[in-house]
Amino acid sequence: MLHLRAVCPPDKTAQALDVLRVHAGTAHLIVHRGAAVSPAGDLLEADIAREAADEIVDALCVLELDRTGGITLEALDTALSDAADEAEEAAPGEGADAVVWQELLSRTGEESRLNVTFLAFLIIACLLAAVGVLTDSAVTIVGAMVVGPEFGPLAALAVGLVLRRWDLVRQAGAALAIGFPLAIVVTLGGALLVRVTGVFGTQAFELKQHNEVDFVFSVGVPSLVVAMLAGAAGMLAMTSAKSAALVGVFISVTTVPAAGYAVVAAVAGEWSRCLQSIGQLLVNLLGIVAAAAVVLIVRRNGQGSLKELRPLSRG
Repeated sequence: MLHLRAVCPPDKTAQALDVLRVHAGTAHLIVHRGAAVSPAGDLLEADIAREAADEIVDALCVLELDRTGGITLEALDTALSDAADEAEEAAPGEGADAVVWQELLSRTGEESRLNVTFLAFLIIACLLAAVGVLTDSAVTIVGAMVVGPEFGPLAALAVGLVLRRWDLVRQAGAALAIGFPLAIVVTLGGALLVRVTGVFGTQAFELKQHNEVDFVFSVGVPSLVVAMLAGAAGMLAMTSAKSAALVGVFISVTTVPAAGYAVVAAVAGEWSRCLQSIGQLLVNLLGIVAAAAVVLIVRRNGQGSLKELRPLSRG
């Protein structure tokens, strides 16, 4: 179930109530007359089945509540109510299979913004990857995969391309185009410092002796297959209630590790491995976006045509 809250101008309250009352996927409808201060109006609350959310939100957007008031959605972990159970049973489809397009736009928009937090996570992930390469530690490489925040912008690129939201494409593209070069530059500085000080030992840059992390730079058809499977799984997780699967997606791809390996290989003078790592990075980026876009197209065609969509909130 999802909890819906809508700030509604008084002259639209009756129509909004009709939308919520007539839909079988609605439960626990509440009206707070005059409760909203900015923007002024009435506050409507309801618990709705996830599979009914897209239809209900579209109907409320037709009333322009997203412009004159506001619509927010939040997930409910537990709803103990016969009315809620009946709403879930009456709503067509399965909640786990339902795509709430406004929620997807809002989520990918938030996770693809270029900000200090995103840059910090990406830099830390690249540094971790470099440490994993220097110490020949596959465990550290996996840690870098989990920390890396790059899947958010990649998912946003796929969403923007499929829904023709060019603002989202530009935002996600900027995050990747600025974030990765900055992380690589910082990691390069760290690798040079390690080489000068020798804190990781004399053999740290003898990459041919490191066998545990060779998978990071070994680019080929398997790399593309893994990237596409991860992209498909990631988008399925983002468009459904199975978000826990995202952790597995992060561990499957070698985007950040490839960037870290490329830096270390360049410092070590292993230019062949450096170029292979860059190829690995590009293959993963393209494969994830392509597969995620295909999943979105399939899911969109399964739900029929879409109306114009806008992010719900920047909060």
